[in-house]
Parts: sequence; C-alpha cells; structure tokens
Amino acid sequence: MPTEHRTHTGAIELADGDVPAIRFQHVVKRFGDHTVLDDLNFTVRKGDRVTLIGPSGSGKTTILRLVMTLEEATDGFILIDDRPLTHVEREGRRVALKEKHRTEMRKRIGMVFQQFNLFPNMTVLENITEAPVHVLRRPKGEAIRRAHELLEQVGLPDKADAHPSALSGGQQQRVAIARALAMDPEILLLDEVTSALDPEVVGEVLGILRDIAANTDVTMLIVTHEMQFARDVSNRVMMFDGGRIVEEGTPEQIFSDPQEQRTRDFLSAVS
Repeated sequence: MPTEHRTHTGAIELADGDVPAIRFQHVVKRFGDHTVLDDLNFTVRKGDRVTLIGPSGSGKTTILRLVMTLEEATDGFILIDDRPLTHVEREGRRVALKEKHRTEMRKRIGMVFQQFNLFPNMTVLENITEAPVHVLRRPKGEAIRRAHELLEQVGLPDKADAHPSALSGGQQQRVAIARALAMDPEILLLDEVTSALDPEVVGEVLGILRDIAANTDVTMLIVTHEMQFARDVSNRVMMFDGGRIVEEGTPEQIFSDPQEQRTRDFLSAVS
C-alpha cells in the first residue's frame, strides 16, 4: 500500500516515488460563465476503484469526460501515470500538447457510457474488434479471439454476429463493457452505466462489473447513483457538490458514518 497523506482539500497525495494512475492538479472547468469544477485536486492510485457520488450537476461526469479527453479543462493539469494528458506547463505557461500525444494517452483509458454508443451498422464482434485492430494495430485473428473471450465473460457468447438493434438494453451495455475491455485499458471509466437500463437487468450488468473489479487490477473511476454497487465495488468514495469534493473516505466511512451534513442529506435523498 503506498504511503499517503491528505492535503487541506482532503485529496490523497502519494509519497515520493508512488506514481498515481490519475492526478488532477488545480483543475477548473467552465462552460461559459458556469464553473463546473472549481480548483479540483485529487489522485487515484493504481488499482483503486473510486466512486464519485453527488447530485446531478455536481461535476462527476465532467471529470470522466476530461480524463477521456472528450472535454478539455479550462485550467489546471491532468496526469495519467505521471504523464500529462492534454497540457503541460512550460516557462510558466499552460501549453496544449499535440493530438498525437493525446491519442497515445487515450489508448490507456476505456470508457463505458450511459447510452452504450455501439456502432449500429456493425455486428457485436465488429464493434469489439474495431478499435484493437485499427487503433492498437493488433492482428485481426488475435482481436477476434479476445472478443470471443470477452463475450463469454459478459455472458453473451452466442451474440457475436448480432447487430445492436437485435439486442436488449442490458445486452448492449454488456457489449459496451466488452468493447472497452478489448483495449486492455489501464483505467476504466464508468458513467452511470445502468441509468438507461430497465430495472430487471441492472443487477446483471452490475454483477459483471463486480466480477471485473474482483478479478482484474484495472483502475476504475465510477459515477453511479447505485449506492449499493458503490459500497460493494469501491475502496474509496468521493462526495461531490458544486464542483468540489465535500468528503471522501472508504465506503464504510461514507455510507455508515458520513461527517458532512451535505453528504448525509444526499444519502438520505437517494436511499
């Protein structure tokens, strides 16, 4: 376990020599005049499963989109494995890095979205193999073998030749999880992956994610309103409100003995 201490913001800082999977340094994100993230500092250790909770509009999904480079921070820096993601400081100035660098960094990160985002014109197998073949340049046969392994893992071994339109929402989300894992990401981002699903299939999708958390060392950054899932999977929970970390701790601390009134109010509202 890395040595750590907490800053005045409550964020975990690692000791010298311990390289975090993700580091946010004074990150600000504004949309027009609206500040979504306000001088945000935190780290995620390698292999951590960190869940972000809080009300809608508190900045949780924006954090995932910044890590995936789907959005760009207004100020501050994000580092992946201590390498700058999109910007670096040079001679006191914040300088954007080239797209080639960003593309290389994105290969280390997978994301599963609320709305599946599968390619409708491709089969399930093609959806899963497209990026490994064309982005990672893996041999097609190797990508196909890995895709079949992942379809077995997510409980869809017989759906390789189906198109997304022939699948239920729960099945589409399981394909989306397999597609993200096919890139062998170091970091897996999960954005409200059950919010678009019928209640009866939520459990099966969460069960697959529990298995992934239990049987791999991938770092997971999770946004969810499923508090039991957060309790089961996470080793750390961060409560957000107004673009800031209100409180953070182990699931036991946050869900059983929250210290901040704002956290208690939120948990009472979603229970």
